[in-house]
Amino acid sequence: MSLLPTLFADFFGLVFPQVCLACSDSLARGEDHICTSCRTQLPYTDYHTLPEAHNPIARRFWGKVPVRHALSYLRFLRHGRVQHLLHQLKYQGQREVGQVLGRWYGTELTQQGINQDFDLIVPVPLHPRKLAKRGFNQSDSFAEGLAAGLSVPWSPTALRRTEHTDSQTQKNRTQRWHNVATVFEVADSAAVAGKRVLVVDDVLTTGATLEACVAALIAAGCPQVSIATIACAEQ
Repeated sequence: MSLLPTLFADFFGLVFPQVCLACSDSLARGEDHICTSCRTQLPYTDYHTLPEAHNPIARRFWGKVPVRHALSYLRFLRHGRVQHLLHQLKYQGQREVGQVLGRWYGTELTQQGINQDFDLIVPVPLHPRKLAKRGFNQSDSFAEGLAAGLSVPWSPTALRRTEHTDSQTQKNRTQRWHNVATVFEVADSAAVAGKRVLVVDDVLTTGATLEACVAALIAAGCPQVSIATIACAEQ
């Protein structure tokens, strides 16, 4: 076997070193966008291993909408690795962040057998105006990675956002809910009717956005809806 591809890759790595998207240190051969040290130290929730009664994400949806699985991969800590990774994904165009984390999480969920509860993965959509400005939907990247890890198809067009809303960042839970309560609709009911859907987003805060998406999917005939995010903020 020729050594040329390996030698070329080593030379390219010396001239244009790839760096960890969490800490900016150089990656070693075989590391996938996030170095082994950062991967080891990421604040995993492990909520998928807990009974529903002990899952703090699930409790946020009690009495609001029925959610089969409430999943979040990482804890969002200000000024930590997770915030840096999400900034890279959302504002620096590093789609690989969502794809890598999605694959890793999807693999863990598959090992738990949870993948058998999903027929379709649906990312929370951006309004076309915001999508045109940003150039991509960060939730699509996570959905794509999850689809690979779970071996479940995903659709970036199943849901659509009908109104351009203000940022949720500075709003409380009630304001967030009113901001998004009626802005999501199913683009093609036939594509989701009868399917067990996993709807995904980048960060879970109050849950208002995901709650609105779940309600729209149930109204369109989904018998079971679950949610998953890259990270969740503590409440």
